[in-house]
Amino acid sequence: MATSVSTPASATLPAALPRKDVLQSTLEWFGELGIFCGRVVKSLFTLPFEWGEFVRQVDSAGSKSLPLVMLAGAATGVVLSLQSRATLVRFGAKSVLPTMIVFSVIKEMGPIITGLVASGRIGAGFGAELGSMRVTEQIDAMEVSAVNPYKYLAATRILACIVVLPLLTLAADAGGIVMGWLASTLAEPISWQLFINNGMNGVEFSDFLPPTLKTAVFGLIIGTLSCFQGMRTRGGTEGVGRSATSSVVLSSLFIIVADVVLVRFIQVFFPT
Repeated sequence: MATSVSTPASATLPAALPRKDVLQSTLEWFGELGIFCGRVVKSLFTLPFEWGEFVRQVDSAGSKSLPLVMLAGAATGVVLSLQSRATLVRFGAKSVLPTMIVFSVIKEMGPIITGLVASGRIGAGFGAELGSMRVTEQIDAMEVSAVNPYKYLAATRILACIVVLPLLTLAADAGGIVMGWLASTLAEPISWQLFINNGMNGVEFSDFLPPTLKTAVFGLIIGTLSCFQGMRTRGGTEGVGRSATSSVVLSSLFIIVADVVLVRFIQVFFPT
């Protein structure tokens, strides 16, 4: 007669652990980000400041990003000119094409294009660089050697992004306006002097300065998020790739949200 063999409770497979709640993970992430920002701010008030590393990061984030940003700005100017000409001709407003190109570039297209391009170029670089240093224990070695990584690695990169982004925006604006004129003059010849006089007609200092300076906030977002994601990297080389990707994605997302808020802020405090 067959007998059944009972399986002891200890021999059963362990139940799968429940997944961490998404809301809890999000709150933990923001909490860690707040702690990271606090440590960076505290390191800024600790002397001496790492001027050599700051200058190196300005060169890395600025001069090496300049060709890509100018190319993106130039492409934006060409597209604005080509796409808008037919519409303006249909409504008999072809004469306002230079003004439309200049206003579109300096008020919105130049700053947002610069922010998004920089988030890909600078954010991925910072995330991957600091992520590699974390998984190879170089950051741990710095802490053992009494070197503050938040001061040497994070603060210098964040300040470099804040300084560089408005300068890159000026380059993108210049590229967009020049190539907008070139695309316009190929379709219908117009002198550079006439194009720029018509385009700048009605442009005030308040139309140019706030949109350019708002990219300093974009630089703060890119530097903070990319350094934060890089310094919390886990999981070896695979984790480095995830940190670089998340740096770009999060920076782009926060830049878009910040742009909506800043545009409304500019409209309230700098009415036209």
